[in-house]
Amino acid sequence: MSAEATSRPFVVSDRNLALELVRVTEAAALASSHWTGRGQKNDADGAAVEAMRVAFDTVAIDGTVVIGEGEMDEAPMLYIGEKVGAGGPPMDIAVDPLEGTNLCAKDMPNAITVVALAEHGNFLHAPDVYMDKIIVGAGLPDDLIDLDAPVGENLRNLAKARGKDVGEIVLCALDRERHAELIAKTREAGARVRLISDGDVAAGIAACLETATVDIYAGSGGAPEGVLAAAAVRCMHGQMQARLLFEDKAQRARAIKMNPGKEPDRKLGLHDLAAGDVLFSATGVTTGFLLQGIKRRTHHAITHSLVMRSKSGTLRFVEGHHNFNTKTWSAR
Repeated sequence: MSAEATSRPFVVSDRNLALELVRVTEAAALASSHWTGRGQKNDADGAAVEAMRVAFDTVAIDGTVVIGEGEMDEAPMLYIGEKVGAGGPPMDIAVDPLEGTNLCAKDMPNAITVVALAEHGNFLHAPDVYMDKIIVGAGLPDDLIDLDAPVGENLRNLAKARGKDVGEIVLCALDRERHAELIAKTREAGARVRLISDGDVAAGIAACLETATVDIYAGSGGAPEGVLAAAAVRCMHGQMQARLLFEDKAQRARAIKMNPGKEPDRKLGLHDLAAGDVLFSATGVTTGFLLQGIKRRTHHAITHSLVMRSKSGTLRFVEGHHNFNTKTWSAR
């Protein structure tokens, strides 16, 4: 192998690395699925975290968690700054071991496990605050959407670009009181609204899928989830804009500390959130508009996952068949 080839660590191993990430999200999904419908969201999340952390020990990276379960003193595992992996190229990791803990606890749609990977410095270091977001899919004119434009204008531009009537456009948002005006203005423009209780990473991805019944995702949700959604949108060549939202001066100061030299209130483009070559994997825990949930039987289970890479734009839907006789940790 030439010296030039060995100097590009992320190019040599990234194809295998993408498939290794699937094993990480599968492990978390299998572990959390034991708690589906049991009403114990913390137990479900804890099982996902533990399984994901163990699975990372087999991945050939020198990984640092930059989007995780919180600070070291708040989260015992997968905290921001934690080192994971079996050794290899340095990578930044964004994780949500169980996105939609309430969804899993109540056996509602769209609970997923999520991991994204990028070279060091390519993910926004997002504090645990709200983030305003707008997302559409691929194949559209550049800069079609604008976070600061009225929602009706964005909907009309999207409908025109898609060759649809505005009445055929479906906007997805979290069902929250803070979105009352967004919902009213969307309906006033003639578009439809699909409300979800949780799980805005899955919803943001769905807005980029041609097979989904969602055309645009908008509204505010968690900033860490926004970075994860951006990683997926990068892989799907969609469009996204965002802005951090602060409830007090302490939150704003935290954002400045995490991203020195950057204006915390600036409008963020897709590459501000997730740059470079990005890998993304998600596994369904409960069936939703993105993935099938886990089908558990006494001695085996079937998982459905989505794995993507921004460089190639390839999306792979992976069906895994797991034998609990050999994966004893997932059969608790």
